[in-house]
Amino acid sequence: MTDSASNSLTSPYAEPGDRAIALLTLDELRTLEHRAAAALPPDTLMARAGAAAAQFIVDSGSQRPVWIVAGPGNNGGDALVMAARLKQAGVEVQVCMPVEVKPGDARWALNEARQAGVKITADVPASFDDFGWLADGMFGIGLGRPLEGVFAEVAARLSKRSKSSGNVLALDIASGLSSDTGEPVSRSNDGRAQAVRATHTITFIGGKPGLFTGDGRDLSGKVYIADLGIGPLAQPSVVLNAPPLFGPHFPPRDFATNKGTFGTLAVIGGDTGMCGAPILAARMALYSGAGKVNVAFIGTDSPPYDPPHPELMLHHIDQFSLDKMDALAVGCGMGQSDRAKKVLTDVLALDVAKLFDADALNLISSDEILAGKVAERGTRGDLCVLTPHPLEAARLLGSDVKKVQADRIAAARQLAARYTAVAVLKGTGTIVASPDGRVSVNPTGNAALATGGTGDVLGGLIGALLAQRLPAYEAALAGVYLHGLAAETLTGEGQGPAGLTAGELAPKVRALINRLFYPT
Repeated sequence: MTDSASNSLTSPYAEPGDRAIALLTLDELRTLEHRAAAALPPDTLMARAGAAAAQFIVDSGSQRPVWIVAGPGNNGGDALVMAARLKQAGVEVQVCMPVEVKPGDARWALNEARQAGVKITADVPASFDDFGWLADGMFGIGLGRPLEGVFAEVAARLSKRSKSSGNVLALDIASGLSSDTGEPVSRSNDGRAQAVRATHTITFIGGKPGLFTGDGRDLSGKVYIADLGIGPLAQPSVVLNAPPLFGPHFPPRDFATNKGTFGTLAVIGGDTGMCGAPILAARMALYSGAGKVNVAFIGTDSPPYDPPHPELMLHHIDQFSLDKMDALAVGCGMGQSDRAKKVLTDVLALDVAKLFDADALNLISSDEILAGKVAERGTRGDLCVLTPHPLEAARLLGSDVKKVQADRIAAARQLAARYTAVAVLKGTGTIVASPDGRVSVNPTGNAALATGGTGDVLGGLIGALLAQRLPAYEAALAGVYLHGLAAETLTGEGQGPAGLTAGELAPKVRALINRLFYPT
């Protein structure tokens, strides 16, 4: 049997692009699969998956033979259909099947491959040099245990190929990677992921959270989605962050506006010897469209003004009225002194939109009264935004970094629920979670952000959006998306990933905001 039904996409697969696509958990995916299978002829989903993967290889333009490894389950069945369709398209293909497939659909696929004349062997070639593409169809989403034996050997060799000459395609998800968390099912003693590292992934029915966060971003490579003609889930629990989620909340820039229209932000921090952090944040806020930007220093050695940006208004916190602000970004270089704790206590009493980062988070995590005040404000509808990196998140949860990183989405949800706040769990594939249950995985950003000060500028960016009266969740979504996209864009222009500085992000964020939301 073959199936020529087209997907809802114009081609059998597509990149996620700038769409807010659903990221299906394993349970949600199984629900969709069972619903579709009940309404379609037998073997249809596997036929469509294998055909989409084969078409991807054909569209790549490679003229060299293709080598495919097929596991014993349905992922192996997808691989066998892929091989049959490639053979029928005139592409030389070889399948390695160390263990014969078992499920009924996969047995049908094995028969398809044999009838097409595909060479199937249990042996792994000594060299992959003769092949253009290698494809991983070992286990996909179905693996809940470490890779073993020949499959572990193949995974290591595919990963080595991926790092050298490239062209390794994972079917649905790289074998050994959790589709829900982005964590490998197991690690070696030195911490390395024991999973396939692919250069490309074609995933079926919908996106998966694990493709876009944690180790998943490195192990998946470039992701394509083949929806197999299956309609989307009505209310997915996780979505991929994209401009349609937050763009409508940006304020219009009408002629009859003034600086008050776009809000006033105060960046609070900068204890003695740490004045650079709040200035970095404030400069980003200035470039992000806030009408007026202030810095309120806690320390005694603050500068009188910022020479590159005299538009910033610098104050000592004792001589500044915080209650006149539209938003506050608190914590950059703040320290954890008794003075810092008193300032944080005073800030929590104000009816002003708030973002807490860095030392503000460390103070909150070590003081139950402060933590309670954050949650109390949230229950009254004044949602604070918390922007922890994994270590700060672990402190806030009374946990450890390993547990946070093992399931980043769950950790972000726990933060949002415990503090009744919008939680921004930073890292590769930043997670944004709201206490109302909304969760988004951010797809932008790269290694250029792995340098000092980039967290400070993210705080300034989200703070500026809060000052412009974006709701807390949407301000966080916009901030992490633009922050990451600026790093990617600068890298594409040759300014990164190595050596990009935090201060270079601000002008690029300004350009992106104007291009995306205020085109002329």
